[in-house]
Amino acid sequence: MSVATRTSTQAIRRIGFTFAADGSHAACLASGADGGWYAESWLLPEAGAAVPTALALPGHRSESLHSQLVSLPDGGVLVCRHDGERHELVLMAAPGAGGGRAPGAEPAAERRLATLVMPGVRLLALPAADGAPRPPGAPVAIALGSDSRPVTTLWLVRTDGTEPEQVAELPGLHGGGSWLDRTGRLLALDRVSAEGVRSVVLDLESGAVSPLLEIGEHSNDRLVLIDPDSRFVMVRSDAAGTDRLGWGVLGGDAPVRFPECLHVPGMFLRPVALRPDAAGDIRVAVQIDHGAASALALWRPSGHRLDPLPVPPGRLGAVGHWSAGGLRMPYSAPDHPAALATLDVDVLLGLGPAGAPAAVPLPLQLAPLSAGLPQPWREAALPWHSPGAPRVSRTSPPGWRLDGSAPPGDSGRWHPAQSLELAGTAGPLEAVVYGGDAWLSSPHLVLALHGGPADAWLLEFDPALQRMAAGGLAVVAPNQRGSTGYGPEHAMAVRGAWGGPDLEDVLDLLDGIAGQRSALGLEPPSLFGVSYGAFLALLTAAHAPPEQVARCAVVAPFLSGARLLAEAAAPVRELTTRLGGGNPITDARGPRDVLQLAHRISAPLLMVHGDRDEVVPVSQSRALRHELLRIGRTEGADFRYVEAAGAGHEVLAEEGAAVLHELLAGFLRTGRPG
Repeated sequence: MSVATRTSTQAIRRIGFTFAADGSHAACLASGADGGWYAESWLLPEAGAAVPTALALPGHRSESLHSQLVSLPDGGVLVCRHDGERHELVLMAAPGAGGGRAPGAEPAAERRLATLVMPGVRLLALPAADGAPRPPGAPVAIALGSDSRPVTTLWLVRTDGTEPEQVAELPGLHGGGSWLDRTGRLLALDRVSAEGVRSVVLDLESGAVSPLLEIGEHSNDRLVLIDPDSRFVMVRSDAAGTDRLGWGVLGGDAPVRFPECLHVPGMFLRPVALRPDAAGDIRVAVQIDHGAASALALWRPSGHRLDPLPVPPGRLGAVGHWSAGGLRMPYSAPDHPAALATLDVDVLLGLGPAGAPAAVPLPLQLAPLSAGLPQPWREAALPWHSPGAPRVSRTSPPGWRLDGSAPPGDSGRWHPAQSLELAGTAGPLEAVVYGGDAWLSSPHLVLALHGGPADAWLLEFDPALQRMAAGGLAVVAPNQRGSTGYGPEHAMAVRGAWGGPDLEDVLDLLDGIAGQRSALGLEPPSLFGVSYGAFLALLTAAHAPPEQVARCAVVAPFLSGARLLAEAAAPVRELTTRLGGGNPITDARGPRDVLQLAHRISAPLLMVHGDRDEVVPVSQSRALRHELLRIGRTEGADFRYVEAAGAGHEVLAEEGAAVLHELLAGFLRTGRPG
């Protein structure tokens, strides 16, 4: 692919947003429909739309989707590229001027700064010094490296070509990173040890480390957000018995407070940005995640409630910057590719009825799968919902603007999805569903299973599911037990039981959907899964009655937890062991081993695997192919195996992904490749 092709294609995926310390620019990784990734710099004017600029690499090169970016105040982007234990630091800049240029054919200027050799390296931008630009040759970021001793090493990174300057070496592993001042001298870090997690402060001038947060004798305490001017801080701690948000003032006499309004069971509250109002009172924007969707609220230390901010249904990006130009946050929805939203908090706050909090419902639909078609819409509101409060519209409210979200090509449309609640074995399950209100009666329907297992489908843009919807397929993407976002009990249900409760949930959903479709004279659902979801899809295809599965398409599957432990790289083995993936399940269904169950898979099967998969070795799919051939299945008729040359585990997000999206959609619709 030429540079001109890549940079003229609008971005439909964006990840890893970061904001410059002064809020003048942002950066992210972006990719078009082709899947080739590149850095993108955004100009964020105080008034007017945010403008992205593609920083495409010359030739046929793509940025790794694992690269980390730091947005710089001049519009440049500091990139850390990871290759094993080698981490290359590179400065990217738009050719000619700074940010704000429209994407074009000319590649970005690329300057290699240094290479750090360490098992793990991450970057943290230095703060803006009282809003003034840093002088030439001044450091712009801190690099933090960790190794197995364990030790954390810190370097100052400059963009003038000089080598990174080591400034500290700290015993133990350290996460997080918040600046306690605006000069870049005092850095708060979360020290991880066998005793737990505690925030400490590092003085970069003296190298001294001192305790910062010690709320309880044995509590885990992390600094979440700070205003360096007022010394106001927000913390996350389990000192109160459960993990909760609290606030205080550094150096103040009062203890840390844990307001009840910041403790919402079953939901994850994430402070993303703060800004004093005209009177100097702190205001904090809090993202609230529950299940597939996000909500947003405003909280004040002087108040005793969360004031909802009515934003469109979708998923917010968990980072933000709040300045005179507004609150800026990444946002995505199934029919809105990821982009930057600008929020006028005061306008949004004023949309609620006087004297009562506004409703911020998560739209769910009750579909019991017992008889008939799905029931009418119902609301499942967040705890502050009051009867009679106005419903949040899917249209953009006043005070909300989304910049840079790519429109569909060829005068088409992006297909919307909705959050539905489906009856499950152990209780209701949320699903992201494409196909409108008539999804159950669509001619073709796909039951899509996410990876992980500690993951979930979100109410965000997904190119693979979008391509299926464009091909006339209804898609039901459930968050069965084991999915994150529904509390610890739901997430931990498959710990030590891969293919246990989650398989029961999927089989139960499949039985209900297939039964209703059969009554309507429609073909049964097809199965689709990626990574762990591919493993689960294959187990489902083996255990479900043959008449309940039309087709099965899997991407990067493994065959069992034990087989993954035997062949995967050390980091994957460690994660699998920690999640109990190798623990055998002893029940009537027998071993959760796809290779032993291959003879029971009768539905037409498509397998896709990258030959450089660094997570699930390609040998897993090759072994299944060999077993299918051994038991007499015919390749090209009973099953098809596609090995993507040069592709890794994220094969559906790497260069050439659009071809695989087409292949999968075509197979799931007809049983033949697209």
